[in-house]
Amino acid sequence: MSHAIEITQTLPLPDTAILPGLTFRTFAGESDYANILAVINGMKRADGSERSDTLEVITTNYQHLLNCDPHQDMLFVELDGQVEAYGRAWWMQEESGLRRYVYLLFTKPAARHDALAHAMADWFEARLRQIAAQHAAGKDAQLEVFADDHETWLTGIWQARGFQPVRYGFGMRRDLSQPILDVPCPPGIDVRPITADLLRACWDASQDAFRDHWGYVPPTEDQYQGWLKNVKDEYPLWKVGWAGDQIAGQVQNFVNKEENEEYSRQRGYTEGISTRRPWRKQGLARYLLTESMKMFREMGMTETALGVDAQNPNGALQLYESVGYVVERKGVTYRKAIIGN
Repeated sequence: MSHAIEITQTLPLPDTAILPGLTFRTFAGESDYANILAVINGMKRADGSERSDTLEVITTNYQHLLNCDPHQDMLFVELDGQVEAYGRAWWMQEESGLRRYVYLLFTKPAARHDALAHAMADWFEARLRQIAAQHAAGKDAQLEVFADDHETWLTGIWQARGFQPVRYGFGMRRDLSQPILDVPCPPGIDVRPITADLLRACWDASQDAFRDHWGYVPPTEDQYQGWLKNVKDEYPLWKVGWAGDQIAGQVQNFVNKEENEEYSRQRGYTEGISTRRPWRKQGLARYLLTESMKMFREMGMTETALGVDAQNPNGALQLYESVGYVVERKGVTYRKAIIGN
């Protein structure tokens, strides 16, 4: 196995005297995927977050990580032999020149102890500084974390560690019982079904469209292969607009059946919304989005949902609000300098 990152010295694990029965360990392999799922499920119930993960999706995602070796960049917390928390670190190089060193903490209620969270955070920040020391020096390097508005305890941890909010994202929902606008298709655009042989073209077009978005990181071929596994049952629902043989814009719709069953609802997701530069400001995204909403209503869905960068420079938030989406939750990206602190 080739590692994206090689280290010369393993960091010592944090002090286990914080709580009785506490132990720290690193990643044990595929057997930990079930532990990851259990922690996520326990965390969402405590925070009132809505998500439905499966072991299959977690396995696929962890087999296609970017700049992360789980055996060196993950930390697990056990209380009396039961995994109650874990975290993961990785880094990303933006086209803008900014290098981001990111870590996440996932904790069930039993592990929500401030000293424990700070011990984990200390370990991850030391690990990321170790990685950063192997990279070319530059002033554009930041530590990055995230929390949504349900995760008040975690938000307090980030603030105590000197992180500052730098970007906001919204989760939005649209009630399909409300009227849907009839939007004309822009001239010269043809919307036709997607087949498996066109998935690479869809991927390439979406990457081209997102290159000028905040935080864009060029993807790897391995990420593409992981994406293929995740969308294998979704692409028949996509709305893709073509200008001749070029993809002008698309909405990569999907239905999360497990989530709908868990939360007793009928929701379709209108995600992966993108328009390439030559076809912007012509109403294409608006048309594809409203056509997606109509499709979901015909399928028996009662609502649609999406996520948006609140400061998207192309007016995405205003577009979604104009067709009836309303904000339901907020997420915050926090950063601080990787040197010092």
